[in-house]
Amino acid sequence: MHDFLFKSGELHAEDVPVSRIVKRYGSPVYIYSHRTILRHFRAFSEAFDGYPHIICYAAKANSNSAILKILAEEGGGADVVSGGELFRAINAGIPANRIVYAGVGKTTEEIRYALKERILMFNVESEAELIEINRVAGIMKRNAPIALRVNPDIDPETHPYISTGLKRHKFGIPMEDALECYRIAKRMPHIEILGIHKHIGSQITKVSPFVDALKKLLSLVDNLRLNGMEIRYIDIGGGLGIPYNDEEPPQPKDLAKAVLPLLWGRDFTLIVEPGRSILGNAGILVTKVLYLKKGLGKDFVIVDAGMNDLIRPSLYGAFHRIVPVVKRKRKKIIADIVGPICESGDFLAKDREIERPFQGDLIAVMSAGAYGFSMASRYNSRPMVAEVIVRGKTFGIIRQRETYEDLIARERIPEDI
Repeated sequence: MHDFLFKSGELHAEDVPVSRIVKRYGSPVYIYSHRTILRHFRAFSEAFDGYPHIICYAAKANSNSAILKILAEEGGGADVVSGGELFRAINAGIPANRIVYAGVGKTTEEIRYALKERILMFNVESEAELIEINRVAGIMKRNAPIALRVNPDIDPETHPYISTGLKRHKFGIPMEDALECYRIAKRMPHIEILGIHKHIGSQITKVSPFVDALKKLLSLVDNLRLNGMEIRYIDIGGGLGIPYNDEEPPQPKDLAKAVLPLLWGRDFTLIVEPGRSILGNAGILVTKVLYLKKGLGKDFVIVDAGMNDLIRPSLYGAFHRIVPVVKRKRKKIIADIVGPICESGDFLAKDREIERPFQGDLIAVMSAGAYGFSMASRYNSRPMVAEVIVRGKTFGIIRQRETYEDLIARERIPEDI
């Protein structure tokens, strides 16, 4: 459910016409619904009510400071995968003791920063990383709180690029090696074992993979207890899917109904890491039609947003619904909606039936709130677009559109070149 709806034939973000936002801030532009963000976050929080839990929003989905602040004020934590995301989360007001830190390539500097801020725990992805965390913690004369990210070898049945829980993937420690890795961690003088973590993928549309993976984790937890190691935090990751087209993914309450029976009677704090399921349908990308072009057996709608603004269709072949901002009851055409980037892979949709647009019309790319701006780039020296948030009848900028000067602001030309 989201708050981008047509009223009198025009797309609105909550109570504001989208065209009004574009008139003020230009195109392309990302637009987010405050109401939708809150509703989606609260759906998770309420679903797990009654069992100790922390909703650690996956900052990689969309790390804009204003969005992080909204979630901080709701009591949310953060799942971060870089020092930059950690900085953003803390700067937005998310307490460090509600932040978990995953990622296969944590640098020494990032480990030091996380220890200095006293995060809740590292989700450790390899024995080599564990050794480095222990070393850095020793230099700082601190104990590092950790969970091991265990790879349960569960197929989430999603796109292979966003599947992370199989043996062949780079993420986590294989289940068969996890017990020995925990034993190694227990012997380390500057490591404090707090939890266990898994994350099997993204855009998952069934609860069964979550259940199967959790069962494997709990079996390992029981084995750890027999070996003198008590686990306080169970981190089941994120990955719950959203409807981009006609999918019918489970809701947070369905996930809770499936996993909580496995946890009742066990003294854990549960950590859940939703990202896409909070922000995905809380945002859209609005773009302007520049030209219509007749190709050989194919029509092209050329717009001012490209793969540098929203790379998911080019990268994954991902589907996003595309709708006119103003409905005009025109003839339908089949066309590729493409951007201005000099790559054949620059498209937002292929062979899509749409209402025939005219030059200057606005169209909206739906379900673009997650992995939209956060994966954007300046490829072809295109300035990063603006981001706007709507709350009821009001709206405001949360990221200024870049200028050409911004593109070169940090560049230097040495005098001897």
